[in-house]
Amino acid sequence: MKLSPLARSISAGTLAVALSIPMAAQAAFIEDSKASLELRNFYMNRDFRHETATQSKAEEWAQGFLLRYESGFTEGTVGVGVDAYGFTGFKLDSGGGTAGTDLLPRGQTSKKAPSSYGSLGGTFKARLSESTLKAGTLMPKVPTVSSGDGRLIPQTFRGVMVNSQEVENLTANIGRLDRMKQRNSTDSAPILLNGFSGNTSKRSNTSTRTNKGETSKFDFAGVNYAWGDTGLSTGYNYAKFYGEYKQHILNGVYTLQIDDKQSLKADLRYAKTNEDGNSGIDNKAISSMLTYSLGHSSFGLGYQKMSGDTGYAYIQLTDPFLTNYVQIRDFAATDEKSWQARFDYNFAGLGIPGLNLMTRYVRGNNIYMGAGQSRGKEWERDTDIGYVFQEGSLKNLGVKWRNSTLRSDISLRKVDENRLIVSYTIPLM
Repeated sequence: MKLSPLARSISAGTLAVALSIPMAAQAAFIEDSKASLELRNFYMNRDFRHETATQSKAEEWAQGFLLRYESGFTEGTVGVGVDAYGFTGFKLDSGGGTAGTDLLPRGQTSKKAPSSYGSLGGTFKARLSESTLKAGTLMPKVPTVSSGDGRLIPQTFRGVMVNSQEVENLTANIGRLDRMKQRNSTDSAPILLNGFSGNTSKRSNTSTRTNKGETSKFDFAGVNYAWGDTGLSTGYNYAKFYGEYKQHILNGVYTLQIDDKQSLKADLRYAKTNEDGNSGIDNKAISSMLTYSLGHSSFGLGYQKMSGDTGYAYIQLTDPFLTNYVQIRDFAATDEKSWQARFDYNFAGLGIPGLNLMTRYVRGNNIYMGAGQSRGKEWERDTDIGYVFQEGSLKNLGVKWRNSTLRSDISLRKVDENRLIVSYTIPLM
């Protein structure tokens, strides 16, 4: 196997681990290794239209470099390996009055973004049979904690996690996290609470809560089972954010294949979240999505309902496990009810492979605004248009435009948003 000079440098970085491994076992460690460099150019503009806005717009442009290395596993009963990550971002444009898109860090005093920032991470991993343990830098993607990747560099966590697939069709995960790095920060910090989606709690005692909204212990566990060839999969997940909440999530996905060109998919999710300590968190969430696919088109209808004393609770800037979590809002405020209409189209049906369109509209109402106040409402409209070059010198170069309009009685109020993302991934080994 021929390696590029950069790939050889990455492999050399694992020398400390490799030297402790017998030569006969090193072959799979190196041969199964893979590395890539993603170039991500990101422009974002938020135009604030409400009268109480502290700035008229937030506008930034940045270039990111995301280096990922994953080794193979050594041979033997227990195989070991290492993963390494290097993420860095460079400011291309960000004025003092237009910072705040979360593409770049923001200074506490000057409020200006630095010219560059970065993050390094490493993960030790061990595999026994069909179970893998990882310790170090993690980017989990489970219902109770899904690492956010909606800006220049991904959100990361520090912790330990075990994934097991010992039983056919059954996937199990268990882990603990103790620190996090936000998508626009170089600092390792305690795990933070999202703040009840920025809405009002019905409990009068939450104003005197002693909880800090942060923890160094976040435990999670879950199982998911695919019921053979029936098209049905079900799951249960549990999490404990120490000092803030305990969460139980049940979900089921069923796909009915009508024929080669038609299918019907039902996605149902239920979450119950209760306080841990004196946090005041109390929420039940039902969210669902029904999607009909016909050829290169799909049509979706979603419904989501919150009940309890607060909105949906989750780790700050992660992707909550809600069908109506969209580009800007999560539609998960106290007592909120929301519905969604969505349309997707793959232009391969018109002879343009690589071109895709998504558009949706989400409307929410019945938001609890406080005792004696009228109920609030909000709506958001999103459109994504993306193209990935299929051939030629630009093959695999991706370009995406994301447009959104939000009108809300809570959180951000009136916002028009545009994001332009150009990405290209270079395989290194």
